[in-house]
Amino acid sequence: MTAQPVCAVIVTYHPNTKVIENLSKILTQVQGLVIVDNGSNVDELDLLRLGSQNLGFQLIENGENLGVAEAFNEGVRWAKSQHYPWVLLFDQDSGITAGFVRQMFAAWESHPDRERVGSIHPRYVDPETGVELVVPRASDGSPVFPMTSGALMPAWIFERIGWFASEYFIDLVDWEYCFRIRAAGYLVADSSQAALLHSPGNPRTVIIMGHSFHSSHHSAMRRYYISRNCIAFYRKYFFSFPRFVVNGFYRQLHDTVVCLITEENRGRKFRNFLLGTWDGLTGRMGKREGV
Repeated sequence: MTAQPVCAVIVTYHPNTKVIENLSKILTQVQGLVIVDNGSNVDELDLLRLGSQNLGFQLIENGENLGVAEAFNEGVRWAKSQHYPWVLLFDQDSGITAGFVRQMFAAWESHPDRERVGSIHPRYVDPETGVELVVPRASDGSPVFPMTSGALMPAWIFERIGWFASEYFIDLVDWEYCFRIRAAGYLVADSSQAALLHSPGNPRTVIIMGHSFHSSHHSAMRRYYISRNCIAFYRKYFFSFPRFVVNGFYRQLHDTVVCLITEENRGRKFRNFLLGTWDGLTGRMGKREGV
């Protein structure tokens, strides 16, 4: 453990026994842990309740899916109520590596302007292939589009710039908050040592007419939120960070085209892409039923 008190915050949604095993590893490196569950079924909740009793973590049961952003907000609020000065955020599928928390704090301690750092992010490594995810960099070397999972954040940042955007529900919550950090004059940093085991979506490589396409295979529901939240994100930050936003637009356009060429259930995904784009343009946010 580190000398800095830190509370891990994990959002769960239909967790399995592997998630509980991962919690045990996280608890060896932090001082506190709070799980926020977003509407899992009775059997899955029993698994978490038993884990809470045996491992000693706090469990918050929402009873329904309130979205990733709001669940993280609930967890951070609990951590702040317990006077933790740092929070460490995880998706339920992310795996922690040996020395992770120590390496993350080492990156903060060595930062030349650490009092302005609003979030610190690890490297992302695919647990199946061992391949590191390439993340675009700003001119200062910091990651432009880091993920929420694995983020180490000082509790004061939420007091100064607000909570995660609950209206996004899921997807681009991480991008929006990191850009808000930058817009407020604070810094985003990373650790060159800490590695998070994380595999976004259900990535597969498909070969069509001799060409190789790597696609995330997100669900049709996720396609709605990705397209909608991208539009909302671009509209909010284009004039503040035009180069970064254009980079993000290109990445998402490429991902969407590959999805519509290679993935199953393309009709529904295309329909949700159009619906999400329309809702993003008209400002309809929050949870969307029927997608």
